[in-house]
Amino acid sequence: MVFDPTTLKYNEAGLIPAVAQDAQSGEVLMMAWMNAESVARTLESGRVTYWSRSRQSFWVKGESSGHVQELVDFRFDCDADCLLVLVNQTGAACHTNRRTCFYRAVRDGEIIELMKPMV
Repeated sequence: MVFDPTTLKYNEAGLIPAVAQDAQSGEVLMMAWMNAESVARTLESGRVTYWSRSRQSFWVKGESSGHVQELVDFRFDCDADCLLVLVNQTGAACHTNRRTCFYRAVRDGEIIELMKPMV
């Protein structure tokens, strides 16, 4: 069966959440949004392409920072309304220059910073 990006379930803005996970370690790196065109571009190029809600434009991860996400596997959930992209991540995934966007935790009611920015 041939995959058609338009068969995914997008929200009212035409977007679907995409979670990026390191293909080797399993570490969750980030969450961003895709539309049908960014899904198609990702699958065609092998470079993960998101939709930037703030800039209203396509965003190829690493295009300006060099922190590239090379697509290893593209998955979608049972309801077809959420994506999981397994990637080979070069450098930081987070715009704060951390390996992952999930660098904070709440423990005993306190915010704990789990990692510092990469040097």
